[in-house]
Amino acid sequence: MNIYQNSQVFKKLLIFIIGISLVTACDSIQADEKSITKDKILIGDNYGELYNQGKLRNYYFYTPKSYNLDSPMPLVLVFHGDDGNGRSISNVTRFNELAEQKGFIVVYPDGIDQKWSLRGNAQGRVDDVLFVSALINHLQQQLNIDSHKVYATGFSRGGILTQALACKLPDKIAGFASVAGSLPVRLKPNCQHQTPISMLTINGTNDRDVLYEGDDRTQRGALVSISDMVEFWRCLTTSRFASTHDRCTLSNQSPNFSEDKVKTAIYTGCSGDSEVWQLAVVNGGHFWPGGSSTDESLNKFNAKLGLNASETIWDFFQHHSS
Repeated sequence: MNIYQNSQVFKKLLIFIIGISLVTACDSIQADEKSITKDKILIGDNYGELYNQGKLRNYYFYTPKSYNLDSPMPLVLVFHGDDGNGRSISNVTRFNELAEQKGFIVVYPDGIDQKWSLRGNAQGRVDDVLFVSALINHLQQQLNIDSHKVYATGFSRGGILTQALACKLPDKIAGFASVAGSLPVRLKPNCQHQTPISMLTINGTNDRDVLYEGDDRTQRGALVSISDMVEFWRCLTTSRFASTHDRCTLSNQSPNFSEDKVKTAIYTGCSGDSEVWQLAVVNGGHFWPGGSSTDESLNKFNAKLGLNASETIWDFFQHHSS
């Protein structure tokens, strides 16, 4: 074999060795990328974005360690009150801890300018009901979510948004829980669909922000009284074709709360196995029962109350699927 032939063999051998090295390196990089994606995107604390109605929207979410790409998980959407955000309501409600224990994904969207809008307008205000609908579609593409077990809850204005979602997205959300919120007067006439609604409400009888007795119906953004709100949801879950004996009625069952601290009314036998639960915190104000707070007087009240809203809401949600 001459020198030229030797050099050609050497070149081919060198190219072969380099090729193997590149393939190995690429495989290594791809493996690292998959590992990074799984660890940083799917498990634990995460942040996401969605472009909707001409606005870039943000959300914070938590995925438990038990998340499995091959096994769909329930989804709980949690909506903050005015001047809050997704991270702040996660700290108050501590749903992340519950999600880790019980095995569900929890998502905390951010309102624009820390507020929620129930209808858009020509001045650029978005319709957050439409945003939530788009967000659910988006999350179902990003994560392995059980479409039959999507739930919504919120505090204050977030609770009001939750009730608007019950009116407009009952086909996408299986259960609703409103804390320190009520039903807008203007929304009530437009909420007459046939889909059964399962609704849990928690309100303080001494709430000065969302009045237990309701607002003057002529004022802007007026809310109905808590008793009217509960009656509305109870009647809405009653089949229009049901006989008197088949209607949604007050049940004898009751959560294990002290009646002098939390008065409860649970309506069962509703259309489509839906339920309406009302929890009234006696002398309670505008707060998330059992939640985290920097207010020591509220922490003392919570300690005596013995009601954990987040745990109660999750227990309620587990009874229902779409």
